[in-house]
Amino acid sequence: LQKYLPCAVELLGKVAQEIKNYDCLCLLAVDDCPEVSDELKNCAKYDEAFEKETSCLWSKTLNVRVVYSPVGKFSDHDDVRKYAVAAGKGIARARKAGSDRPVIVLPRNSDFQHAQLITLLGALEEVYLPIQLREEVAKLDKISCLGVFNPAGKSFTLDLAKQIEVSRYVARDIGVGDPERMAPPRVVKYVQEFLKKMPSKVSCNVISDPALLVKEYPLFSAVNRAANSVERHRGQMILLEYIPPQKAQKTLMLVGKGVTYDTGGADIKAGGVMAGMSRDKCGAAAVAGFMALVAQRAPANVHVVAAMCMVRNSVGEECYVSDEVITSRAGVRVRVGNTDAEGRMAMADALCRMKELAVKNKYPDPHLYTIATLTGHAFLTVGDGYTIVMDNGPAKAAGHGLRLKETGDEIGEPFEISTLRPEDFRFHTGKVKGEDVLQANNLPSSRTPRGHQGPGAFMILSTGLDKHGVKSDHPLKYSHLDIAGSAGEYPEMPTGAPVLALAKLHLDL
Repeated sequence: LQKYLPCAVELLGKVAQEIKNYDCLCLLAVDDCPEVSDELKNCAKYDEAFEKETSCLWSKTLNVRVVYSPVGKFSDHDDVRKYAVAAGKGIARARKAGSDRPVIVLPRNSDFQHAQLITLLGALEEVYLPIQLREEVAKLDKISCLGVFNPAGKSFTLDLAKQIEVSRYVARDIGVGDPERMAPPRVVKYVQEFLKKMPSKVSCNVISDPALLVKEYPLFSAVNRAANSVERHRGQMILLEYIPPQKAQKTLMLVGKGVTYDTGGADIKAGGVMAGMSRDKCGAAAVAGFMALVAQRAPANVHVVAAMCMVRNSVGEECYVSDEVITSRAGVRVRVGNTDAEGRMAMADALCRMKELAVKNKYPDPHLYTIATLTGHAFLTVGDGYTIVMDNGPAKAAGHGLRLKETGDEIGEPFEISTLRPEDFRFHTGKVKGEDVLQANNLPSSRTPRGHQGPGAFMILSTGLDKHGVKSDHPLKYSHLDIAGSAGEYPEMPTGAPVLALAKLHLDL
């Protein structure tokens, strides 16, 4: 699996003896490495910005360059992400200084349980290079090896960090690829290749036949209609499944939005707002990353079923248009109101399939998820770096949103909770005879009241999940995760969110 790590990762035993094999020492606090702490404290006497900005100096004691990237003091409102940010800045400064074999020193003491893990993940995230750069440039200016030193002397699960990084690496690769490199058929090839290298078996079934897609995934097929005329852009429904070695105690059912490029369709994204829409596949990318982690950790009693809904929302003579009434897999008549609301269309039938499987096969403790960069409204609501979770009745009754929020805070992938209200369902209820559900209005979500909650209601109505509420014969937990704020917007790198938080909650990291 080394191919899916940004560089080699090695654990140091003693800095003084082993630093000769490296060319830089990166620290976040002056006391984390006693061998250089006096030198750092001396520098602080003559530099008032020493504890505020990243510095590079030479250690006479260890005969090596030292990068000091202070994590600083923590206020009541700071969280563990400060360690990832400081580590990333330290590695970036080390690269500028000419280092290709730096050592990251993990924090000695912290009030945060996962500070060491998050520090290392922050360093590895900075080392990541986009897939097309790696494939197209013969000689890369990159870090070849990252050393890791734990001054606390405690056992540090380096293997866990590597597993997580492999999963986020997969998610970043799919998310960052341009509309051609990660067109739907090429995403299929990428997924199949990485699954072959995983230690545990995750089955992969791909539906690409247009006739079968129209029959089983009619809403998805409407979005795919224009792109289907271009072979390399044709939609692909990637179905993944992990069956545990022991009897399953819980079942996760994930559906990811994989819009490889969003032109808006007939309701075209005009005025320069189309740029960056290759990131509209980060929901499906996160699903792939999560399955990569599942394949490595092989949970003993967690059954995972997933769908990556890979489609391009193209514009042309075959594109779907507003006013079309399309019957969903669940038999619900959906009136199209805006072709730029394609993400919910791409996922709804796959979510309906998850509902059918959960009920028919009587899966133990099923929880259905949709994961999507769905609305600009979500980004405006919570800002950069935050995922919104919306629970249906059974999921809310189980306390899911609160637990996921607490888990996200603990592991550095924060969530905010939004609540589905009656108004959200009324908004999407059909307005005239012959239609059951209205897909969207004709305004951007950012100009629509409750613009990120409504799509969650649409997913429930269009899939028949409204028949599986708390008081039904078969209650099903369902949560919609809008990652528009956390996925990583161009020009930043994709983050892989919310893989880490979901894994912490469900896989007992």
